[in-house]
Amino acid sequence: MSERTMDGLEAARARGRTGGQRPKLGPRLVQLAREMYDSGDYTVQQIADEFGVTRPTIYRHLGKSVAPSKQ
Repeated sequence: MSERTMDGLEAARARGRTGGQRPKLGPRLVQLAREMYDSGDYTVQQIADEFGVTRPTIYRHLGKSVAPSKQ
């Protein structure tokens, strides 16, 4: 990358900006998806359709959950 580009990215990071796309699901929606998945009443495809995302997105977010919800 050019030096000026790197300087611009560094300045943006100093202002608190980060690159990349925003997550498709926020923490509350991830929690809701986890609850739906743990209940056993919904398939991953049904959860994905409900939130308007793909199955891999659901799997990715479910995989990030550290502790399964307590029942």
